[in-house]
Amino acid sequence: MKPRVMSLVIFTCVVGLLIAPNQVDFLTAALSLIAVTFGAGAAGALNMWYESDLDALMKRTCLRPIPMGKVSRNQALVFGITTSFASVIALYFFSNFLSAIMLAITILFYVVVYTIWLKQRTSQNIVIGGAAGAFPPIIGWSIATGNITLEPIFLFLIIFFWTPSHFWALSLYKTEDYANAKIPMLPVVSGIKTTKINIFVYSVILFFISIAPYFFGFFGLTYFISSLLLGSYYVYLCYRLLTDENDVKKIAKKIFVYSILYLFLIFTIILIDNIL
Repeated sequence: MKPRVMSLVIFTCVVGLLIAPNQVDFLTAALSLIAVTFGAGAAGALNMWYESDLDALMKRTCLRPIPMGKVSRNQALVFGITTSFASVIALYFFSNFLSAIMLAITILFYVVVYTIWLKQRTSQNIVIGGAAGAFPPIIGWSIATGNITLEPIFLFLIIFFWTPSHFWALSLYKTEDYANAKIPMLPVVSGIKTTKINIFVYSVILFFISIAPYFFGFFGLTYFISSLLLGSYYVYLCYRLLTDENDVKKIAKKIFVYSILYLFLIFTIILIDNIL
C-alpha cells in the first residue's frame, strides 16, 4: 500500500479538512480519513500489481512485495480492487457523495490514467499523472464542506506543480533504473540538460503558485513569509542544478529530499497559519 509515500498524501488531505470553514466531529473526520487512507493504499497496491515486472528490474523498487514473492500479482489485484470499492463506499457513508466521487476519481486517475496509460508512453507522464497526488486536499475540504472552492484548488495546484520537479530530480539520479525498465522518464528520453531546464521552470512556477493564496486573502503573513523563504531555497537548488555540470546526481538527490520536506512544511504552515 506504499505507506511511506501515502503518508504525505494523507497529511495534505488532513490539512484540507482542518482548514475548511465547516467543523467536522472527531469520529466522522477520523473514519473519513481512514477511508481515504485505504483508498490511497489501494491505488498504490494496484500500481504495484500492474508494474510488478518493471519493479523487478529497478534497484529502487525490486524489494517491493510482489517482486520479492511475498504477495502474488493476483492477491495484489484482488486486494486493490476490493479495498478501492470499500474505501469509496465507506467515505460516502461516513461523509458525503462529493468526497466519495473525488476519492474514486483519484484512484482511477492514478491507476488508469497515470499507471496504465501514461507512464510507459510519454515523458510527460508525471506532469499529467501528478494530478492524482494533488487531489487529497480537495477531498479533505469536501469531507468538511460538501463543496469545492478556490482555496482547496490552490492546494491542488501547489502539489500539482511540485510533482514534476520532485520526480524528475529522482529520475536524474536514478536514470539507469528507468532506462533498464524502459520507462520514458524525461532524462531517458530528452537528456539531462532538458530535464534540468524543466525542473528549474517548474520550481519557478511553483514559487509563484505557492505565494498566490496570500494575495487572494486565503492565508496570512506567516504563510507568505514562510512560503517565500521555502520557495526561494527550492528555486535556488534547482538553479544550482541547472548551472552545475559536475555534481548533477548529488544536487538532484538534494532537491528530491528537500522537495519532500518542502511540501510537508508548506502544508504544516498552512495549518498553523489557519490556527493563528
